[in-house]
Amino acid sequence: MGTDFGYNFVFKVVLIGESGVGKSNLLSRFTKNEFNHDSRTTIGVEFSTRTVEMNTVSIKAQIWDTAGLERYRAITSAYYRGAVGALLVYDITKHLTYESVERWLKELYNYADPHIVVMLVGNKSDLAFQRTVPTEEAKHFAGNRDLLFMETSALDSTNVESAFNEVLAAIHNKVASREVTRGSICAVTMGHMGPDSEVKETRRTCCKNL
Repeated sequence: MGTDFGYNFVFKVVLIGESGVGKSNLLSRFTKNEFNHDSRTTIGVEFSTRTVEMNTVSIKAQIWDTAGLERYRAITSAYYRGAVGALLVYDITKHLTYESVERWLKELYNYADPHIVVMLVGNKSDLAFQRTVPTEEAKHFAGNRDLLFMETSALDSTNVESAFNEVLAAIHNKVASREVTRGSICAVTMGHMGPDSEVKETRRTCCKNL
């Protein structure tokens, strides 16, 4: 696990999907290696960070856990702005959470950066014996919409690291290859090693020079 003392990039990533699919536990497993069996419904938005080392760079992931309940949707839509990565999560044991994926995608693309990296995540793979969403069906759906795909378990940690790291790597590849627009690169804050004041200065310079 990386540290938060220095980083080269800051990427904002949002977790979206229906209430109860395990978004909060995916966040806590990745950022704190914790799982809460009594996890409460997220109210509005929660936020956590983790810095990871990837090849020769340090990437600070700012991960926003958005509420899945309908009454919080107006609050959370603003938090899509500036996001360059998203994990769209459903519960493999509850087909209704998978059926809502199309609606979540539409909302995401309405508010987020047009070049956002999206991964479809089937969570709770530890409950495969209760599965109602076939892996191949979800994988086919993701492939048709140019989404990354992975099944995870926040409970036993299966593929949690891989899911987040694959999204972060894909974002970094887009930045490195310039497959992004002016707005995208500004949303992806470039911060070189140093105190916060230096990072803020780098952000202004980056956006100004594009």
